Amino acid sequence: MSEHVVALSTVASAEQAEVLARALVEERLAACVNVVPGVRSFYRWRGELAVDGEVLCVIKTRRDRVEALRARLVALHPYELPELVVLDVVAGHEPYLAWLDESVE
Repeated sequence: MSEHVVALSTVASAEQAEVLARALVEERLAACVNVVPGVRSFYRWRGELAVDGEVLCVIKTRRDRVEALRARLVALHPYELPELVVLDVVAGHEPYLAWLDESVE
């Protein structure tokens, strides 16, 4: 299991993504959050196919901070059912990963 992870979450607008990104980085739950506009999501919600424009948040953090990050993301997130998917970083540029470690408390 990796010490470093990337978490993914989507929101409805760039403004919502900025609120989320700023909070997670300022509170040192994430080293970096990339905000990627223009995502088009197709999903099933309450038995119906839904299609929405969304903004993807790509969140870089450490595994030991995932539960605190999850709690804060859920508290801030505007959706009834926030997305949070966490993926292991299996390899990376060591200086970048060292910076990530220093940036997250």
